[in-house]
Amino acid sequence: MINRVEKLSLLSEMIAFAMKDENIKSIEYNFLLGIAKQLEISKEDFDYLFKSPVHYVHLKSHSERIVQFHRLVLLMNLDKEFTSKELVKLHNFGLRMGLSHESINRVLDLMESFPNKIVPPDFLIDIFKVQYN
Repeated sequence: MINRVEKLSLLSEMIAFAMKDENIKSIEYNFLLGIAKQLEISKEDFDYLFKSPVHYVHLKSHSERIVQFHRLVLLMNLDKEFTSKELVKLHNFGLRMGLSHESINRVLDLMESFPNKIVPPDFLIDIFKVQYN
């Protein structure tokens, strides 16, 4: 299980990813708030992260990094419109988390073949499992 600092770091990272031109869409805000609730972070602490981001904390668990990458993929696809700049940003977030370049590329390539461009968790886990072994 991850600690509070790691949880705040995850949320802060997701907020940074969602911010486009210094604003965030309500669908993205609500999604992130739902993640905050899952992580047992109060709305007040969550909202504070918008003004005061937490420094990145590298997750030790490979499975937690995969879950975080999946959250970022879901976040990117919420509004059904993303740019090549966002894909590069997502790819860089994945690399910074220590995920395999090949696995990240495979996920991004496979997105196109799924409804709403959302890779199901079991496919995502299998992709990263192959690279991890």
